[in-house]
Amino acid sequence: MFMFEKPHGMRDTLPGLYETKKKVRSSLTEVMSLWGYQFMETPTLEFYDTVGVQSAILDQQLFKLLDQEGQTLVLRPDMTAPIARVAASKLHKENHPLRVGYAANVYRAQEREGGRPAEFEQIGVELIGDGTTSADAEVIALAIFSLRNAGLTSFKISIGHVGIADALFMEVVGNEERAHVLRRFLYEKNYVGYREHVKALNLSSIDKSRLLELLELRGGVETCSQAMTLVDSEKGKNAISELEALWETLGDYGCTNDVKLDLSMVSHMSYYTGILFEIYAENVGFPIGNGGRYDQLLGHFDFPAPATGFGIRIDRLLEALNPEEMQEKMDVVIFSTKQRAEAIKFAEEERCKGRKVVVQDLSGIENIDQMTKSFQKVTYFIGARKEEQHG
Repeated sequence: MFMFEKPHGMRDTLPGLYETKKKVRSSLTEVMSLWGYQFMETPTLEFYDTVGVQSAILDQQLFKLLDQEGQTLVLRPDMTAPIARVAASKLHKENHPLRVGYAANVYRAQEREGGRPAEFEQIGVELIGDGTTSADAEVIALAIFSLRNAGLTSFKISIGHVGIADALFMEVVGNEERAHVLRRFLYEKNYVGYREHVKALNLSSIDKSRLLELLELRGGVETCSQAMTLVDSEKGKNAISELEALWETLGDYGCTNDVKLDLSMVSHMSYYTGILFEIYAENVGFPIGNGGRYDQLLGHFDFPAPATGFGIRIDRLLEALNPEEMQEKMDVVIFSTKQRAEAIKFAEEERCKGRKVVVQDLSGIENIDQMTKSFQKVTYFIGARKEEQHG
């Protein structure tokens, strides 16, 4: 019954897609390495009481299992928490700030009806020990340069700050429980529901207008001056000032055309404490990556330090890039027994030139037309002749 089935949410990666993923992965990590980020790996399995609890992924999305000693383990649901664990335990004596990169699969249980993968690859970086806006700008600019190097030409990064909505909600509705309801509408991008909920609240028309105006604060740096009139608290105004400074620094990187501000942005990732962002590409219905500042996470591992970073989902990036167009075609050399040595020698010469070449014995082919149609060039060493045919 289950001979050809896979666990829910798991996927096979066939050869063509595997090669494309490898190429995209290399193009991303190449830029990250050039910017001084050193790559590392962490175990697929982590303790639930450490990484599982601190990951900010919902508990029902964690894959849990028991080891032989009865300890609860989880398949890592993200890479930020495992890297925070390593930074606190094994890298705390290194020079700071730390610049760390990763390329790894993560695991999150999904609802059967959702159709989303339960295993997917993330590539990203963490900048640990730098609490400045310059660090936030660096990781956003790095994401932009990495995506460009991967061949993505049409994308936009939406940038917000958790402190703006938090400040406004507490000023207007007065407690965390009511603020959480508003925040959930924004996270789910349910703006119609948000508007209807605000209209039903027992608030003055001025306060309702303030909450509704938050949805309009999208665009360039000019939205920051508009936001200053919405919030009264020092926390909210400081958050807006951080976005203004971030915009200026991104201008120095030449990246402002690739970003927009969205001051209504919130996140389901509970460890974000400041600037946060999401990466969107054409024809993809979900963010292909996200990131932000998380200054309190490392404190849970007894190593208080500011940090910021991002992760890019390879499956969604490939969807934006159209992987079928990126797949490289190979050549094939078909030989008969008499020409075998010449065929092998010819294939090696072509490989030294950087071409991918398959060497195939003619007697092992059932349908030569079917076999050769997917190759870019076919070279025959049959009988006493050599012939080339381009696909």
